Amino acid sequence: MTTPLAVVTTYFEALESGDFATVAAQFADDIVWHQPGDNRFSGLHRGGDAVGAMIGGMMSVSEGTFSLKRNAPLMVNGDTVAAPVRWTAKRSGAEMDGVGVDLMRVVDGKVAEVWLFTADPAEEDTFWGQE
Repeated sequence: MTTPLAVVTTYFEALESGDFATVAAQFADDIVWHQPGDNRFSGLHRGGDAVGAMIGGMMSVSEGTFSLKRNAPLMVNGDTVAAPVRWTAKRSGAEMDGVGVDLMRVVDGKVAEVWLFTADPAEEDTFWGQE
């Protein structure tokens, strides 16, 4: 059986290398994603298609520059993994450089639920906008 740490490590390695097929393969079909803030991507996203559309939208808005990486070791508590992260993105007339924590619950070898936390929600809201 794959451990929660192994699943989340695979997710981040794939994300950091741009391997979005492997990223998506780590998600449970009924994944629940809690995206913070008050912007076009904020709110509750249910299912792999909805999460994929959100990530694709972020890549589109950021003109392909959105990057998210671990900036400290992953931390595990049972089936939940906390990942300190840093993200950057640029688009015409705007840049974003933020930090936060991604909290991921793993069930049966798949990421079943994700909660994202940001240190500066106003910066993210301004960058992503409302559509």
